[in-house]
Amino acid sequence: MTAVSTSPTTPSPARVIEKFSPVSGEKLQEFPISSAEDVEAAVARARAAFVGWRDLGLTRRLEILDRVREVLLKKGEEYAREISRDTGKPYQDSLSTEILAVALLLEYNRKKAPKILARRRAKTPIVFAGKSSLIEYFPRGVVGVISPWNFPFQLGVAPVISALVGGNTVVLKPSEVTPITGEVVRDLFAQAGLPEGVVEVIQGDGSTGAALCQADVDMLFFTGSVATGRKVMAAAAKRPIPVELELGGKDAMIVCADANIKRAAKAAAWGAFANCGQVCVSVERLFVVESIHDKFVELVREEVENIRVGGPDDDADVGPMIFAPQLKTVTRHIADAIERGAKVLTGGEQLRRDGQFFAPTMLTDITPEMEIYREETFGPVLPIIKVRDEEEALRLANDHKYGLNASVWTQNIKKGISLASRLECGQATVNDVINSVGNPSLPFGGVKSSGIGRYHGPDGLRAFMHTKAIMVDRGILNNEPLWFPYAGKYPAVAQLFRGLLGRKVPQMAGGMIKLLRGGKSKKKR
Repeated sequence: MTAVSTSPTTPSPARVIEKFSPVSGEKLQEFPISSAEDVEAAVARARAAFVGWRDLGLTRRLEILDRVREVLLKKGEEYAREISRDTGKPYQDSLSTEILAVALLLEYNRKKAPKILARRRAKTPIVFAGKSSLIEYFPRGVVGVISPWNFPFQLGVAPVISALVGGNTVVLKPSEVTPITGEVVRDLFAQAGLPEGVVEVIQGDGSTGAALCQADVDMLFFTGSVATGRKVMAAAAKRPIPVELELGGKDAMIVCADANIKRAAKAAAWGAFANCGQVCVSVERLFVVESIHDKFVELVREEVENIRVGGPDDDADVGPMIFAPQLKTVTRHIADAIERGAKVLTGGEQLRRDGQFFAPTMLTDITPEMEIYREETFGPVLPIIKVRDEEEALRLANDHKYGLNASVWTQNIKKGISLASRLECGQATVNDVINSVGNPSLPFGGVKSSGIGRYHGPDGLRAFMHTKAIMVDRGILNNEPLWFPYAGKYPAVAQLFRGLLGRKVPQMAGGMIKLLRGGKSKKKR
């Protein structure tokens, strides 16, 4: 059987992942591909570890996870260099968007999880007199996590941490494109000394991910493409088990006429080209009001032409494309746009040097029928669309199959929040880009084809938990008003019904009192 290759070179006949540097093209390492039997064994180990990990209790689990933070403090910069070797991204990006992002999530969970996952009281309607209501949470069991290659550490470790906090055990399948980071994740949890089986890391290709989806797990958490997300969801539906899908985006940036255009131009450049545009919340559609369009576009071009492209050792701003086949998507989208009338302001082609480098590219005269408008590009390309006003920009931004993130740029904060509230997406920012995903207090996820579910924030922790409702009768009443016998109770129930729906408290109270007396009014003396 053939190898999985992360380079366009001819694969060798071994069942391994061949890892090539996106910076130089040289072969770095080989990694064995986990078989279906390997996956089943990993899930079995996680299943065996589940009860013990669950029964430690939240306080003890958080104490153990503190050791993950200690390992990051000790080895975080070493890990960042390995992530950069794997992905080609600048060391700063690896340290801030990968390592620091996980550290922030650890701190958030340490402080907030006890309250978020605590048993809590719920209101009980008057018809259930003498009772109280509670809501509590318990772990799902073994969670299968399939992580992507664009942020291979953060997007692998973050769902693992959230699942562990709640008492689940995890089997993680890292992307075959970034197997070096997969070993970094394995080392992180080994160094932290978690009990055996609590976190299992299985390297492999698509067949390994498919085996995990079909294995004896209790939940699947997938980050990646829409096409693969559909397959994950279909596999989960067969059992059925819950699934969280963090999928693609075509995020809109709306620049209003009253925006601070110098700041917005810097944001457009960073938002479109950070991590070489390989961010699910990258700016992929830039809507600019026509009254400032030309001036704003020139400011953006100045920013983009100053971007340094290179490998981690070049002190560059933007690294290479991580996944070689993604270069074909970028090239195809640009060619289609040009054929349909778009203009290239800067960039537009792969750089003539070793590795997988593509020039930061700006396109104008973009129209909705172009492929680059409809589909996620996931590369260093910024399509710019001129609009009459903010309302047209809002309409176009919402008229799309994706709905992950978006931003609004205006000096009128009230207007900005109003426009952000009207955007059909899972997150929106005003006068900022991308950074909201780094706030562990905010739930992150998409609508439409951008996914199902949320992680981060209270919603993100509870996503890995079952919710249990408990109702308790305090033993106050000997006569349960709604139980048998029904004879003679209908007038009291009707009075209670009319009072409740009519919001007439005396009528409602009167009906309830009659019910407590068996449906009879108090006898007159």
